Amino acid sequence: MKLFKNSLVSVLFMLLLASTSLKAQVSSQQIDSIVNYAMTKFNVAGVAVAVVKDGKIIHNKGYGVKSIETNEPVNEHTQFAIASNSKAFVTAGLAILVEEGKINWLDKVKDHIPEFTMYNDYVEDNFNILDLVTHRSGLPLGMGDLMFFPDGTDFTMDDLLSSFQHFKSSSAFRTKWDYDNLLYIVAGELIARKSGMTWEAFTKTRILEPLGMDNTFSSLADIKDRSNLASSHSTETGEIRVIPTFKEMMNGAAGGIFSNVDDLCQWLLLHLNAGKYGENKEKELFTAVNHNEMWKIHTVMGVNKNPRYNSHFSGYGLGWFLSDVLGNMKVEHTGGLPGMLSQTILIPDMDLGLVILTNTSDDGGGLFSSVSQTILDIYFGLDDFKWIDKYSDYLKSRVSGGDAITGKVWETVENLKDTPIDTQKYIGLYKDSWFGTCEVFMKEDQLWLKFHRSPKLNGPLKLYEDETFAIKWEYQDMNADAFVTFTLDKNGKAESIKMKGISPNIDFSFDFHDLDLKRQD
Repeated sequence: MKLFKNSLVSVLFMLLLASTSLKAQVSSQQIDSIVNYAMTKFNVAGVAVAVVKDGKIIHNKGYGVKSIETNEPVNEHTQFAIASNSKAFVTAGLAILVEEGKINWLDKVKDHIPEFTMYNDYVEDNFNILDLVTHRSGLPLGMGDLMFFPDGTDFTMDDLLSSFQHFKSSSAFRTKWDYDNLLYIVAGELIARKSGMTWEAFTKTRILEPLGMDNTFSSLADIKDRSNLASSHSTETGEIRVIPTFKEMMNGAAGGIFSNVDDLCQWLLLHLNAGKYGENKEKELFTAVNHNEMWKIHTVMGVNKNPRYNSHFSGYGLGWFLSDVLGNMKVEHTGGLPGMLSQTILIPDMDLGLVILTNTSDDGGGLFSSVSQTILDIYFGLDDFKWIDKYSDYLKSRVSGGDAITGKVWETVENLKDTPIDTQKYIGLYKDSWFGTCEVFMKEDQLWLKFHRSPKLNGPLKLYEDETFAIKWEYQDMNADAFVTFTLDKNGKAESIKMKGISPNIDFSFDFHDLDLKRQD
């Protein structure tokens, strides 16, 4: 009887596994259908999607066009900026150096980069390599990103390393997650100093070449043949249009890699095999020990308790977001630059990985989120939740809500356009301790503001209310228009400037609110 019972349980278990396996298969044709439908709902020029399962590439394809100006189709080899998905390549690079004995995860940053500074002595003296890549510095979200966003600034690595002393913390050290790009650039600099080559060269020779990622580049400058490079697109001004490709400054560790879904399949398989690669997984880029370090929560985040997925935890590892979905570990990251968005997701318990690349900001996030969620739900055996429709509706609501707010601002500005302004009290030079000088001046009878170290940030100052002006930058690749508020001294002369974004949908990297501009003349 006991033998029969155990045999029955075994048979039932095998049937359950078979049933689950049948539910969990996603065909290439299904993915085609999902992506093609999503492209009817989102204003995206091109997209590429790849899925790996059980050690095999089951889907690897491009959709739409590389550029609306050429209408050349996207294929699996079309290169996109993967933006912040580059961060996991940084932590992989650090893991390689750890295994070579050149660094340890808990080494103090100052031991390797003596000129590195932080906002107080305790944090500076105790800041270790893990702190560089886990977003727990105590600094606010996106602090200092204006040093490289938008591109075209003239800040150097020396400027960056000395800038942190001027930043203001928003939480206690190692107590709260706040996304930080600049510290990843520092991590790239650390790799350069310990390896004896640039971060870009190290990434190419120690990661990309061993994996056979021959059409992946750690900087835009490295791409000599750009015939299959996707153009960046924006819908910020209404109609979709091509915009210049973003150029990383200092180094590309925060988001400088260009890749394609075919190459990124090798990256997915590497991680699903805990650092092993090759035809028979006989080679090892990094050990399972350090892979576990990357996929261990170092910074705890909030949990979105969605009953559909029964999630319990959420946190950040080393270059990866970590959570649980229906009892499965989920490892993921997204990336965003002007005109380019990307997403990588791994479900290691299911030996599943997917990557989605798009060449349009704005709607691209809705596309990659809804497509990936739809594909994952099929693998999880869940019902069709109409994610594409839901994300489309949400995005339209979000955009219209933001447009309503900004529309009222510019309506107010228009109504005040004939109001007399004593421009002389504002004209002058103003300086922020880390971002440098801005100039307020007259340009063809119009009050104007420009930042000396970020030439794309310049535009007319239009009265909004009292001593606050609205500025519409000449740079319109992204939503970045801002309020500029002057504080006057007792003589009625402007002595300082504070700024903040106008739209609630402004990207966090436009951290105008972190500036403290003081008059210099």
